[in-house]
Amino acid sequence: MDFELITYDKSDGIATITLNRPDRMNAFTGQMINEWYAALLDAHEDRDTKVVIVTGSGRGFCAGADVGGKGPLGGLQDQKRTPAENRNFLRDGVQRIPRLVALMEKPYIAAVNGAAVGAGMDMASMCDMRFAAESARFGMTYVRMGIIPGDGGAYYLPRIVGLANALDLIWTGRIFGAEEALAMGYVSAVVPDGDLMEHTRGYASKLMSGPAVAIQLAKRLVYRSLHTDVDGALDLASQAMYIAQSTEDAVEGPRSFAEKRDPQFKGR
Repeated sequence: MDFELITYDKSDGIATITLNRPDRMNAFTGQMINEWYAALLDAHEDRDTKVVIVTGSGRGFCAGADVGGKGPLGGLQDQKRTPAENRNFLRDGVQRIPRLVALMEKPYIAAVNGAAVGAGMDMASMCDMRFAAESARFGMTYVRMGIIPGDGGAYYLPRIVGLANALDLIWTGRIFGAEEALAMGYVSAVVPDGDLMEHTRGYASKLMSGPAVAIQLAKRLVYRSLHTDVDGALDLASQAMYIAQSTEDAVEGPRSFAEKRDPQFKGR
C-alpha cells in the first residue's frame, strides 16, 4: 500500500508509524485510518518486526478526528447519515485500530510529541506504554462537543490512571501537561522534545534484543489476566510457561548466565 498521510519505516526489528498531517495537527481522516490500519497489520504479521512505535510529525501527536475536514470523518454529527449508517460508522472506521491493536502481542509504544486530544488521546491510550515530550499536552475533549469517547477511551483510561482520574478527565475535558500525565501514571517518562524518539527507540531496542516469544507471551498474559480470576490467570500462566520453556531462548538465557555473558536471544 502507498502511504500519503503517514510514513512507515521498518529497521532493526522496530516498525515506526508517523502520522503525517502536521498542518492539521495529525487529525485523522478516513484515508489516514486506512493507512494506519494497513501499517499496523503489516507490523503485526511481519515476523522480523518485534516492536511498534507510533508518533506524529510537527507539533502534534494526534488531534483526533478531522471533524472540520472533508470525507467520511468530516462532521461526526452529520445529520445526513441515517441511523443505520451511524450504527456502524465507528465500528467500520476508526474502531478497526483498537480492535487490531488488541490482537497484537508485540509491544506497541506511543512517542507523544505534542498534543494528543480527543480521539488522539484514545489512540495513545491503546498503546502498551507512552513516552511524552515535555511539550506534550493531553485532553479527553469529547465533552466539549457534547459526545463521549468513541474509540476506546472509556475502556483504556480507567485501566491506566484509575476510575476517579479517568472520570475527571472525561467529564471535564480539561487539558493537562506531560508532568501531570507522569504523576498520574499515564506516561512512563517525560523527556526533552529533541530526545523523544531517541529515548523511545532506545527502549524499543532493548525489547527488540530480548526473547521475543517470552515478551509477547507476557503481554498476552498481562492483558488476559485483567479479565479473569487468580485461578484462571494461573492456568493461563502455566500454558504460556509451557510455550516459553520450549524455545531456544529459554535455553540460551540460563546458559549465558552460567557462562557469565550477555544472552544472545534469537526470538525463537
